[in-house]
Amino acid sequence: MKVREFTVVPCELAEIREFVEKWHYSGNVNGLRVAQCFALYNGEPMRWNLIGGMIYGSLGMANAWKKYGESEADVVELRRLCCIDDTPKNTESYFIGRSLRWLRQNTDYKTVVSYADAHYGHEGTIYKASNFQHVGMTAKGKVIKWGEREYHDKTIRTYYINKDGVKNLKPFAQRVKDALESGEAQYMDRPPKHIYLYSL
Repeated sequence: MKVREFTVVPCELAEIREFVEKWHYSGNVNGLRVAQCFALYNGEPMRWNLIGGMIYGSLGMANAWKKYGESEADVVELRRLCCIDDTPKNTESYFIGRSLRWLRQNTDYKTVVSYADAHYGHEGTIYKASNFQHVGMTAKGKVIKWGEREYHDKTIRTYYINKDGVKNLKPFAQRVKDALESGEAQYMDRPPKHIYLYSL
């Protein structure tokens, strides 16, 4: 496999959901407000093999965009990035670079934000290689650990409005909340994350 032979394609979440849930360390895409997804393929058209997935979306923390743009529409976060294990060196930076070029040409976003999770040993090497700027660290955080999966603590505050106009917890949020209340799930402290910015 040669990196330059890979193809980056804008796609729908449904096309990469299972891939991201398998290959991303978080194991899930629940609760993401998705703006744009990309798939990374190896091989000839019609015989492509999916080898990477990427999701951009609204920032996870309410009003965090105010630190980085004049309006919420100016800022997008790289929420998920993952590739299969045996891709060549520079695959992820190539994938990011192609997606950033597409965003620059096809959207009005001005700034991309991404976070490197120190809890998993991530320092942002890929972002540095992709010309992102390190701008500091987040505050310490909490996650909800349930079995082998971890969820952001805002998961249990994820709602939808039903046809009668009533606000209800989303089904997965209700399950996580129930697990917390039963003791099956627990809150866990997490260290600060590295913050990276890229200007489009």
